[in-house]
Amino acid sequence: MTNVIVYFNEDRSAQGLAGAAANLGGDTRAIRVDGYQIEETLAALVDACRGTDVVLLANDTYSQELAPRLAHRLGGACVGDGTAVQRVDGKIRVTRQVYGGKAQAVIELKRSPAVVWLRARSFDAAPLPEARIDPLQDGAGFRADARDDTRTRIVERNVAEQSATRLEDANVIVSGGRGVGGPEGFLNELQPLADLIGAQMAASRAACDAGWVPPTWQVGQTGKKVAPELYIAIAITGASQHMAGISEAKTIAAINIDPEAPIFKHARFGVVDDYRKVVPLLRQKLAERK
Repeated sequence: MTNVIVYFNEDRSAQGLAGAAANLGGDTRAIRVDGYQIEETLAALVDACRGTDVVLLANDTYSQELAPRLAHRLGGACVGDGTAVQRVDGKIRVTRQVYGGKAQAVIELKRSPAVVWLRARSFDAAPLPEARIDPLQDGAGFRADARDDTRTRIVERNVAEQSATRLEDANVIVSGGRGVGGPEGFLNELQPLADLIGAQMAASRAACDAGWVPPTWQVGQTGKKVAPELYIAIAITGASQHMAGISEAKTIAAINIDPEAPIFKHARFGVVDDYRKVVPLLRQKLAERK
């Protein structure tokens, strides 16, 4: 078995994961990336993944950019947003949701390797042994070095502040939609609620497109796919594009002034009222319980 770990130079947690993976057995290689460049990272992955049957990637923008290119260069096949991966009669089958989560498709990949990026929290994390070997120290690791034939270059970097936990990994999410009415609603009403219960903030595409919140908060078909234990949808109607991003949420609670809002068809708990009345009362009750 070959374990390939790709991590960024500043990401210390991923370095620890690379060390732990070295104890799983087989050939472990870690690729160190100093500033992401698609051609350099792709070239390193092609060298590392030759001869493999399956390449599993995470649910992030880098993986989604790399997956189809990597599959093409390795002569394999690619599929994204997988929720299950199985080997049947020597073929790799990937299950993914379609029609906004209303159905599931099982796709058989006929060419090897199968390059699959997975939906976040689709699998329970396997326990890792305590890291004793750093593959970068024992010579098994290598770097994605700069290349002369790169067709893209970084002209500017904008660093956005983000929490320690990725939105895709959050257990509780407080999300707002167009009905919040503006950035003040997110700042003055939703953010205090999220802080009180230790939740991550998110938003619908409409709120992100309006510039009320950062685009990294967007959840939905064209945003991030999340699978929290609790998703609190505030002033979100629940269009199919948004529901495609939260179909794996264990529990959905909705607050919306429209009793006919589609979100209520998917919510386990629902409140029909103006969120400006409900959220302050909810914060008060939660604070009292704490």
